[in-house]
Amino acid sequence: MGISIFSLFPTLSLVLSLNFPTTQSSPSSLSSPSSIYDHLESNGLPKGLLPKGITDFSIDPGTHRFHVNLTQPCNAKFENQLHYDWNISGVLSFGKIANLSGMSQQELFLWFPVISIRVDDPSSGLINFDVGVVDKQFSLSLFEIPRECTAVDPDDSHSQSDNSQKRSKSLGIGTVEEHVLRAIS
Repeated sequence: MGISIFSLFPTLSLVLSLNFPTTQSSPSSLSSPSSIYDHLESNGLPKGLLPKGITDFSIDPGTHRFHVNLTQPCNAKFENQLHYDWNISGVLSFGKIANLSGMSQQELFLWFPVISIRVDDPSSGLINFDVGVVDKQFSLSLFEIPRECTAVDPDDSHSQSDNSQKRSKSLGIGTVEEHVLRAIS
């Protein structure tokens, strides 16, 4: 005949449950970050580096390579325009995204691919974009929240080489060899 002490003293059961709540861990608290924005923040990067509303992404836990799929290419306005392609990928590490593809930044009338993004010193309030030709610095506060992104025509090109080729063809100029200048600041 198994009689529980709690069946004899129901008040004791209530007091114990009030004073000692059970600590159940939800799966989300034990697992890795649930959104790409959480992954950015857990790596010391602002979540506004990517446009608002991303739900389709993957991250390889071994290599930290991520892939983001957008429903359409789009542009977002910060100090300059940023273009996001259909697919964005890169390698996440603390304070940095390396081997980045799928993002371009407009400088004057030219589009430059963003190769990497890094925050060297969070206390400086600056973030660096390596666009191949030069490193551009921006205020971290520009990227605090994900921005709305304006859809663009997928056939519009936002890469430096495609734009220079279009200009050359429209001027009737053939290009034999492509030269890239690298500015040092």
